Amino acid sequence: MTEPSPCDLVVIGGGPGGYSAAFRAADLGKSVTLIDRRPTLGGVCLNVGCIPSKALLHAAEVIESAAEAENCGIRFGAPEVDLGALRDWKDKVVRDLTSGLAGLAKRRKVRLIEGEAAFTSATSLRITAPDGGTQELAFQHAIIATGSEPIRPAFLPDDPRILDSTGALALARVPEHLVVLGGGIIGLEMAQVYHALGSKITVVEMAAQIIPGADKALVAPLTKRIKDRYDLRLATKLTAVHPTAEALHLTLDQAGETSEIACDALLVAVGRRARPEGLALAAAGLAAEANGQIATDSQMRTSVPSIFAIGDIRPGPMLAHKAVHEGKIAAEVICGEAVQFDALTIPSVAYTTPEIAWAGLTEAEAKAQGIAVEVSAFPWAASGRARTQGATEGLTRLLTDPETGRILGVGITGPHAGELLAEGVLAIEMGADATDLALTIHPHPTLSETLAFAAEARIGTLTDL
Repeated sequence: MTEPSPCDLVVIGGGPGGYSAAFRAADLGKSVTLIDRRPTLGGVCLNVGCIPSKALLHAAEVIESAAEAENCGIRFGAPEVDLGALRDWKDKVVRDLTSGLAGLAKRRKVRLIEGEAAFTSATSLRITAPDGGTQELAFQHAIIATGSEPIRPAFLPDDPRILDSTGALALARVPEHLVVLGGGIIGLEMAQVYHALGSKITVVEMAAQIIPGADKALVAPLTKRIKDRYDLRLATKLTAVHPTAEALHLTLDQAGETSEIACDALLVAVGRRARPEGLALAAAGLAAEANGQIATDSQMRTSVPSIFAIGDIRPGPMLAHKAVHEGKIAAEVICGEAVQFDALTIPSVAYTTPEIAWAGLTEAEAKAQGIAVEVSAFPWAASGRARTQGATEGLTRLLTDPETGRILGVGITGPHAGELLAEGVLAIEMGADATDLALTIHPHPTLSETLAFAAEARIGTLTDL
């Protein structure tokens, strides 16, 4: 065991939040050590989450676009999928990005250590390397950024045919029949990938709609598309799984009526939970909440002055862009800057076909909180640009204050919705009203015009409907 070696800041977790915090603190002059259990930076998002899933979704979109090109008179033959080559391409995308992060760390003189960290006090920790060796590290400040892991219901048996998102992204094979447990963003994205590759898909969702966090009007076009392609079981629970050599036999419950289906793979995508295990928080004077998360203030400070927490292990949506923002705030606070987290909204995007993106207040949230809103919408069927892309199912919606017209929420369904949403996020953050959007000249013909058209619908100047 080596002697303690002090550093200004230690960051535990090399995901988007962790490496952003480490790099920002280094830029501000701190000596930084970044610890992660993986040999590469990027955390779940880059290694086994956001990035590889988007790579595979791109491949799925190419397959689907080729098939749908028949609508405009262009016909292609059936796709020939080289699963190994597709997997290699996805892995190369990840490799290129992780190696880039390693280069950025080196340039900033951030010390990287592979291993598991556990606190031994409020200013020290022990790092256990993959080979079992240990070292002690003393620090002035620490940032916990250990992320989250998939939730696995306790009743599920141990069977290699039962996958989580990491297993699904490994792309080991294309099952004949894949059942996806969970109709949220992760489950639907992976369903789209495997359907494009040839799997029969069944989606089992406990709620009455897919993507329960989004408004029903936004998910309606995706629901219709899914019903045409998948077996969609809403308001349905999985109650038992009985594996045999031939198949997984699933027992489903819908409103008290049971049914059984067989499949050769089950993807469990019912959410994620924070991962405080192994950190020995008690040794540092900390304790996690029942859900595994650690309470902080708006500056990312925990109840222990020397320790901060960001990302999935802190309350709030488990999204990479939230973690990045929090990581920079924590680093700047540690470096003496007067900053805090005061974002009005954290955007969400489902990278399905069509994409669904929303920010700010939803109709469901407004109703639950007793907030009066006025909804204005523009259907993409009336957009020239959307029609040229065959994207007539799209929709742009604004939720505004009935008295002031201030934009409280934005929702978009259609191609590139995630890219288009940024204007709405900025409008919410700047306190813009519908008139501000309506009087902003948008290029024509573009999908971005639909935001202006929805705003014009709100103030009564719309001429495109």
